[in-house]
Amino acid sequence: MATARRWARSLAPPATVEKLQAAWHAQAKRAPTYRFDALYDQLYRADVLAYAYARCRANGGAPGVDDQTFADIEAYGLQKWLGELTEELQRKTYQPQPVRRVWIPKPDGTQRPLGIPMVRAYCTPYQKPWG
Repeated sequence: MATARRWARSLAPPATVEKLQAAWHAQAKRAPTYRFDALYDQLYRADVLAYAYARCRANGGAPGVDDQTFADIEAYGLQKWLGELTEELQRKTYQPQPVRRVWIPKPDGTQRPLGIPMVRAYCTPYQKPWG
């Protein structure tokens, strides 16, 4: 799993996504108090969603509450799945689902909670899809 995470972090974004990230980064550095209000339409761009999916896929995570795996998505058709997600985001009808909770044992015998989102929620770049 650690190797998959390292690979996902090193997954270079496409040039278009990298340019978008650089512009956002430059604006944030130029004006630290600037409010990024008009970002939503950038989140459902095909290149941004495809990169977010590639990052999620590289992490090789477990399925969420819907039990949907990356193999299921790819069998369904990745482009079709991403297209449907794009439509939901554009129409603003996307609704995130609950996170699956599992408990991870710690070395001292206690447990810590871990939330596993659905692939669809995890790959929706409401958080930074670039890392």
